[in-house]
Amino acid sequence: MNIGDKVRLLRAKGEGIVSRFLPGNMVEIEIEDGFRIPVMRSELVPVSPLEAEKLLRKSTFEPQKPTAPSASSILANQGIYLAFVAVNDREYSLYLVNNTDWDFPYALGEESAAPTGGVQFRGLFAGMLKARAHQKMNDLYTHATFENWPTFVVQGLWFRAGKSTLRAPLVKRFKARAATFFKNKTTVPVLNQPGFISQLDAEGAEPAQPATPSSNRPRPHTIRPDELKAEMLKPKNDPDAIAVDRPSSVVDLHTEALLPKGTGNRGPADLLKLQLDTFEKALENAVASGMSEITFIHGVGSGALRTELHKRLGQHAHVRFFEDAQKQKFGYGATKVSLK
Repeated sequence: MNIGDKVRLLRAKGEGIVSRFLPGNMVEIEIEDGFRIPVMRSELVPVSPLEAEKLLRKSTFEPQKPTAPSASSILANQGIYLAFVAVNDREYSLYLVNNTDWDFPYALGEESAAPTGGVQFRGLFAGMLKARAHQKMNDLYTHATFENWPTFVVQGLWFRAGKSTLRAPLVKRFKARAATFFKNKTTVPVLNQPGFISQLDAEGAEPAQPATPSSNRPRPHTIRPDELKAEMLKPKNDPDAIAVDRPSSVVDLHTEALLPKGTGNRGPADLLKLQLDTFEKALENAVASGMSEITFIHGVGSGALRTELHKRLGQHAHVRFFEDAQKQKFGYGATKVSLK
């Protein structure tokens, strides 16, 4: 199940489009008239494209009239992905995947440091990617040169015949990072093959900045965690150094600390997702920057946040151990994490 997939409710009458994944094994789906509701994943079943097509067909005894898509019909508005599918144990093929109900005129290229300084752009492909379709690119990208992979740039428009809401063009840059790239292996939507994916049109996603010039780096034969960590810890005046956000050794996950201007209309599920996303980012940066320990203040409350943090910490490869932090310093709602 992916963003943009059509699903049917098991215990109720109706269908919808997957718009977001929520904590607690919940899925947000968009039903008719643009309403979005949270549903347990176990209460949903995917609707195959062939089944959806059959359901929309009229009786063969009725005259067939071409109809333009209705603006009020349920549409999958999200689901543009870059996907890297392994050709063998050393090489990956690049795909652009459209798991939406919109046609997607696109241009794809890559940015990299120019030999003479500055940034150069190289166009790779341009064309029309139909709804629920994918396009394979010719270039192969090798595991050994992962650190030198370029910044991929995707520019696209949204098109549907007939009346529809005007949508802003998509411009997205993607730079593969070892700390997160290899965690996203899944079944690629539409293509239905295992691969590493990055969703380009996710809500709230910040576009990556254009590639910046850097000196030529040696090409490693393999990516090893100890080498990656040493590379990230180089002094700032080293032209080959990789910039890493070094988090504070104490991270406050209270909603009033994360949203000082108030929570607005955010519900409990949205607030919990914000807290968990902040936790994941701070923990990832702490590992990448070589910190030995970090403390998370989560409060007492119902214990749901603490339970989820401890569950994720117990499964993290770079966590040595974790324990309740000093009560005299942080009270009863904090966890200290020792990192490897």
